Amino acid sequence: MNPVPVSLPFADRSDAGRRLAERVRPHAVNDPLVLALPRGGVPVGAELAQRLAADFDVLMVRKIGLPGHPETGVGAISEDGHVLYDDLALARLHVPRQALSDTVASEHSELDRRRRAYRGDRPAPRIAGRDCVVVDDGVATGGTARAALRMVRQAGPARLVLAVPVAAPETLEALRAEADALVVLSVPDNFRAVGEWYRDFDQLSDGNVVEILSEQARHHRGADAARAVRIRAGQVYLDGDLTMPTALRGVVVMSFGQGQGDPHWRSTASVLQRAGYATLVLDLLTGQERASGGEEPDTGVLGERLSAAVTWLRRATDAASEPLGVLGSGAAAPAALVTAAERPQDVAAVVVHGGRIDLAESSLSSVQAPSLVLLQSADSFVRELGEWTRGRLGGPSELKVVSGAEQLLGDSEEWRQTAVETLDWFDRHLSYRPE
Repeated sequence: MNPVPVSLPFADRSDAGRRLAERVRPHAVNDPLVLALPRGGVPVGAELAQRLAADFDVLMVRKIGLPGHPETGVGAISEDGHVLYDDLALARLHVPRQALSDTVASEHSELDRRRRAYRGDRPAPRIAGRDCVVVDDGVATGGTARAALRMVRQAGPARLVLAVPVAAPETLEALRAEADALVVLSVPDNFRAVGEWYRDFDQLSDGNVVEILSEQARHHRGADAARAVRIRAGQVYLDGDLTMPTALRGVVVMSFGQGQGDPHWRSTASVLQRAGYATLVLDLLTGQERASGGEEPDTGVLGERLSAAVTWLRRATDAASEPLGVLGSGAAAPAALVTAAERPQDVAAVVVHGGRIDLAESSLSSVQAPSLVLLQSADSFVRELGEWTRGRLGGPSELKVVSGAEQLLGDSEEWRQTAVETLDWFDRHLSYRPE
């Protein structure tokens, strides 16, 4: 136990991981992966991954210490074999790289031993195209973190984030260029060592790390997968996907004209699921209607179909009494408002994205649930239409522009913003109940 004052920010590494979670959540949108630096980063990362329902693994990086003074970091070696030297520190200490050859070889061997101990025959996790969060229990000199970030960057992540509970100010500035985002809870001016900022900073063994990894793997295998459902709505059947998280805090019906399979909305559904919301994702147009290219059913018909989906969800799933939100995009956006107006005791919050929401005009005054209007464009006409609709809603509302989401770019920051705004709105309002 570290003999430091009890007023320090973190009780232990797990406490630090819990406190990091909400700050990291907006960055963990696209198939997130938490990568912890052993050993100290593992309990931090495990807690973070569990709260984000993200995949979890270790990232093998070893510090290269100065011969005779191993606590002084002058470089790092990563799992892919790359060696990163701190040439400024070496020059200041008048130490040539060649003098580190024995240390580098030793760290190579130790890194390989840990890889076998922690991962065994299990392959390294897929990084390409994912939001990757590199986690440690703190950053002092930054050499290990820099090597880790560069290793992950080479594998092509969608977004690269460094998340640590505490860091030295000057080191943090030096690391800004290495990641797309830095999430740090405390940057004390009087930083001297990571351990000073924890009440409990016990050293971890390989056995501790293996136990945490095994527990996380068991937890992940227990996660619920999506299942296909078919819902009768009047004379038609709607096909959808239902996902029910184990720890349920609410449910969201995500409805589209024809966007159920869009990867951006799938990512948004995943964000909601990781936060504890069940999701029912469905198109309100049938396959035949989409294929025919004819005139779409009117807003009233689509509203009836969405209402039928809400009824099915209440009767046929474990979400009978959970707070419920609806999201509508495109042709389903006005239908979401119609459903909210007709079912005030069921619908506790609404998010609408794009679409002609003014087509729900006759129902707007009856919408009591808090409603978030997300506009795809900052065009003056689009904004005026959104404000016109807001002015007629019977309940509280907000309007936000996520300009650029219509470009459908896989790495679009606007789509990431859409997912984060949606989660934030449901987090804020799904406990709401109209009188």
